[in-house]
Amino acid sequence: MARSAPPYVKKAVAAANRIAGKPYKWGGGHGTHIDSGYDCSGATSYVLREAGLLNGSLPSKGFYRYGRRGAGDWITVWVRDGHVFLTIGGARFDAMGEDSHGGPKWFTSERSTRKFTPRRPKT
Repeated sequence: MARSAPPYVKKAVAAANRIAGKPYKWGGGHGTHIDSGYDCSGATSYVLREAGLLNGSLPSKGFYRYGRRGAGDWITVWVRDGHVFLTIGGARFDAMGEDSHGGPKWFTSERSTRKFTPRRPKT
């Protein structure tokens, strides 16, 4: 992460690092902010909340109304029906339960954003 990154970005990265490697848990992060596992929207909500960019948690569809339209300079929320993930400083933070990728983690590979809607935080 660049030293020039704003404080909210550094907080988002630190939050993502805290939950990276936790197991995938459907509904995780919604009933309680700190949970034993997270689904995609729970992980996204956790990171944004810890960065001071969200109050509470949202289901994946709720992110269609989050922030503003378009990609952010530092953080972008990518949303489609049934899934949401983040890019922070260009790095992807994602949680998938349907395959071996499992719970929330950083990915070095890009993911197609076709059919996803980009949203950016109001900062």
